[in-house]
Amino acid sequence: MSTVLITGATSGLGRYLAFELVRSGHLVLAHGRDPGRTDRLVDELRAEGTAEGFVADLASLERVRELGDRVAAAHPRLDALINNAGVGGGSRGAGRELSVDGHELRLAVNYLAPVALTRALLPVLRADAPSRIVNVGSAGQEPLDFDDPELTRGYSGVSAYCRSKFALAAHTFTLAEELTGTGVSVNVLHPATYMDTAMVRESDITPWNSVADGAPGVLALATRDLGTGGYFDGTSPSRAHEAAYDPEVRKRLAAVTDQLLAM
Repeated sequence: MSTVLITGATSGLGRYLAFELVRSGHLVLAHGRDPGRTDRLVDELRAEGTAEGFVADLASLERVRELGDRVAAAHPRLDALINNAGVGGGSRGAGRELSVDGHELRLAVNYLAPVALTRALLPVLRADAPSRIVNVGSAGQEPLDFDDPELTRGYSGVSAYCRSKFALAAHTFTLAEELTGTGVSVNVLHPATYMDTAMVRESDITPWNSVADGAPGVLALATRDLGTGGYFDGTSPSRAHEAAYDPEVRKRLAAVTDQLLAM
């Protein structure tokens, strides 16, 4: 039995993944933002296997770090971390939103939160190597403006979302290099285009795929040895935005990330 933490497990792709993993005999640590929904999910999962719930608002970096501490204390050996939780582009015309810490919301939840959570859990992931980190990204990627990483000028929810997913991909490649030789693999993927999720429906987009279509790539990366430092489109190796591979871009991103996390 492997122990797998899934963020954003109470709906959409995360919920589907939780049931697939628990039915396969894994211990699922299901994260949710809402206590009631998280408790109900865990009750449902326990009817099929073994699960535990963890509640945290990923729009708060303090709560993210506390989540990492709680998971590490309860499970000093962790086999896989699936950074799935995210915020979409929002409804058309919606204005710029801020996280609890005052960061642009999409950058905070889609990028800063998984970075902070991963850092908090690296000791337990290393202790249980070989272990895996799966970052759920998107084919929609747009390089950050390092002079305005929080998109204070010319705001667009779609652009904010694409920039956060670009950052997640570039960070994945940097982290994979840093973890070489530790037995901890880290990969990023675009699970499927416009899955039938609340995120997609909020953007007034007619879904193209189901969450079942997006699950196989995530499950493969979480449970099989598929190397490290890769970008996948579903189950197929692919290429992220070319700028995400640029060493100078990744160096600048790392510096900006440390600065934002320290604020």
